[in-house]
Amino acid sequence: MPNDVTIASILTDDYDRVLNGWLKVQSKEGVKRTDLVSGKESEQQSRELLTAMTKVLPEVATDDSLDLTNPEWEPVRDALEEIADNRTQRGVSTTEMGWFIASLKQPFFEILQSELSEKPRVLMRETWNATRLVDQISLHAIETLVEKREAIIERQRAEMTEVSAPVVKIWNRIVTVPLIGTLDSFRSQTVMENLLDAIVQWEAEVAIIDITGVSTVDTMVAQHLLKTASAVRLMGAECVICGISPKIAQTVVNLGVELPNIVTRVDLESGLAYAFDRIGVSVGKR
Repeated sequence: MPNDVTIASILTDDYDRVLNGWLKVQSKEGVKRTDLVSGKESEQQSRELLTAMTKVLPEVATDDSLDLTNPEWEPVRDALEEIADNRTQRGVSTTEMGWFIASLKQPFFEILQSELSEKPRVLMRETWNATRLVDQISLHAIETLVEKREAIIERQRAEMTEVSAPVVKIWNRIVTVPLIGTLDSFRSQTVMENLLDAIVQWEAEVAIIDITGVSTVDTMVAQHLLKTASAVRLMGAECVICGISPKIAQTVVNLGVELPNIVTRVDLESGLAYAFDRIGVSVGKR
């Protein structure tokens, strides 16, 4: 080991010692989650991150000017991106991700102590540099994990919303959208977009919104229904709201919400009867 011992020189000259020390600490501190990430995968990820650090560190500063967002750190960020992607899919928590990176401090500290025990000032400086470096890498790894997790949650939410607001063509020129559960702003926007697209696609003249499965109706929900009905009329179709229970009717009246120029029916059957009459289709009993 050269006299000017730094984190960069440690990785360059004693790579295997750092890697083996890190893997040992991971096992000792309970960082490894073999039920989520196998030991082989964890070792491979540790190796890839250390390799990226070994490539970058000789060319960058580890003092107060250290900034992981600088272009020079791209190999390290790329390695963290792959690790975060893998661990997000496996369900690793942010705490576990943080400890996985933070456990790298111990092998650095042990080697620095061994090589610089007679140079306390240099030891203190490099220990602080190692702390700063690992902390920044750990924070970046956690942020990346959180971003990926939020992206998955948002995608799942969008998929669930899409499924929860299906538009069905039940007859030529008649479409319906059955609503179940709570109607919030995000879901209401999806309902409106899906319904308007269906009107254009199937050249519908009547759009039935069935709120039988909507648990509660408040001012916000009523406003969402009004906006959707208005948008449907602008598309040249007529909107029918059905499934209005006595409880919901009382709630709407008590809230002082008016539904002007909107056809309402008590259930889907009566809503369909109106729609058939509207398009001139006669339905009789056999």
